[in-house]
Amino acid sequence: MKEKQVFHINGYVGLVLAILFVLIGGWLGWSGATHDRFIQILIGALLIIIAGFGASSLTIVGPNEARVLTFFGKYIGTIRDSGLFMTVPLTNKFSISLRVRNFNSAILKVNDLRGNPVEIAAVIVFKVVDTSMALFAVDDYEQFVEIQSESAIRHVASEYPYDTFDDDEQITLRSHPTEVSDRLTSELQERLQVAGVEIVETRLTHLAYATEIASAMLQRQQSTAILSARKVIVEGAVSITEEAIKRIEHDTGMRLSDDKKLQLINNMMVTIISEKGSQPVISTSEVK
Repeated sequence: MKEKQVFHINGYVGLVLAILFVLIGGWLGWSGATHDRFIQILIGALLIIIAGFGASSLTIVGPNEARVLTFFGKYIGTIRDSGLFMTVPLTNKFSISLRVRNFNSAILKVNDLRGNPVEIAAVIVFKVVDTSMALFAVDDYEQFVEIQSESAIRHVASEYPYDTFDDDEQITLRSHPTEVSDRLTSELQERLQVAGVEIVETRLTHLAYATEIASAMLQRQQSTAILSARKVIVEGAVSITEEAIKRIEHDTGMRLSDDKKLQLINNMMVTIISEKGSQPVISTSEVK
C-alpha cells in the first residue's frame, strides 16, 4: 500500500454552498403556497441532505499535518496541503503528523564484538514520509520505531569493539562515533521502511563499559597510556644521550672509552627516565 493523493478542492466554497443550501431548504420548508407545500418541503429536505453531504466532506488540515481518508474501510488517498478542503463525502479522516520527531532510547546493556558488556544509548530523529504505510502497515508506528530502534542499537553495538588497545585503524564504538552512527542509520532505515518512516539522523548519547568491568578496563587504559608515555620518554632519553656523547667528543677532542660511554649513558638514562629527582654523586680519585 503506497500513499496517493485524494481529490480535494477549496473548502470555503463548499462551506458557503452548504450554508446556502441549508438556508434555502429551510425557507422552502416554511414558506410557499398551501397546494405546493409538499413539493417545497421535498425540495427543501433534498437541499438540506445535499448540504449535509457537503459538510461531511469538509476537513481542516494543519501545517506539517496530513489527513488520511478511508471510504467504507478502503483507503482512497491522503491530503497533505494545509487549510480547509472539500473532498469525498462520508469518509473517515485520520490525522497524522509529518513533523520531525526524536526518540531517546533507554540505556541498554549489550556485548560488543569482543564480548565485553557495555552500556549504550542513542537518539533517533525520524519523520513520516508515507502516511498510508504508517497507519495501515503497522499497528502503532511510534511504538514500532521504539522497538526496532532498540533492536538495531543492540545489533550494531555487537558488530564493533568498544575500544582497541592496538595501533590499527579498526573502527570502534568509542573512537569512530560518526561511522557507528551512519551504520545505525542504515540499519534502522532498512527496518523502518515497512512503516513509511524516514530516519533523519542517529547519534550515540551514552557509551561506557558496564559497571562490573569498568574498573578493570580503566586500569587497562591507564596502563596502556603509561606504557605509551614511557616509550616516548625512553626514545627521547636515547636521543639526548647520543647527542651528548657526540658533543663531548666534538668539543673536547677526546675519544671516550667504551667504559666511559657506558657509565655516561647509564647516568643520563637514569636521570632522565627516573620519576624522582636524582641525587648527584661526585666521584673523586686519588692523585699520585
